[in-house]
Amino acid sequence: MWTASATDHTVGGSTGWANGVDYTKWTSGKTFVAGDSITFNYVAGVHTVDQVSATDYSSCSASNALSTDGSGQTTVKLSKAGTYYFICGVASHCSNGMKIAVPIKAASPAISPATPPSTSTKPPTAAATGTTPPSASTTPSDSTTPSTTTTTTAADKQSSAGYVSSASVAMLTGLLALELVLH
Repeated sequence: MWTASATDHTVGGSTGWANGVDYTKWTSGKTFVAGDSITFNYVAGVHTVDQVSATDYSSCSASNALSTDGSGQTTVKLSKAGTYYFICGVASHCSNGMKIAVPIKAASPAISPATPPSTSTKPPTAAATGTTPPSASTTPSDSTTPSTTTTTTAADKQSSAGYVSSASVAMLTGLLALELVLH
C-alpha cells in the first residue's frame, strides 16, 4: 500500500504566531489533511496557543480552552477532519487578529497496487476440458485409436515453466482412462 506523507505546516510562515499577521489569508490556498500537523513558533511568555471551541473562537475566550501551551513552539497533530480553532489567550491578542481556524479534510484512502491475476494449477474436470473418456462398455479393437478433444483456456496460455497445463492434464487423464479400459 502506498500512502501520502503527512505535512507539517508552520503557522504564519516565517513570521510565525505573532500580532499583525492575517491568518485567514495564510490558510487560504492551503490544504490541510487529517494526519498533517501545524507548528506555532512564537516568543515564550509573550503569546500562548489555546485550542478552543468554535464559540470560544468567535468570542475570543480562552477560559474553556481544550488545550493551552506557552512554551514558544507548539505542534498540534491534526488527527481528524473538521475545523480546529486556535487563539492567543493573552489579553487583546485574539481580538486584534491572533486567531486561526484550520479546516481539515479527511485523508484520502490508501492506494493499493493492482492485484495480479492468479493462475490455477488445479486439474480441470473432463467436462471443463471437452475430453470424453472412453466408455467402459466399449470394446476397443486393435485398430481403435482413442480420440481426445481438448480446448485451450486462458489459464493454459498463462501457464509457465514448472506448471502443467490443463490440456496436458486432460490428455493424461484420457490416456489413463483408456489404459484402464484396455486392461
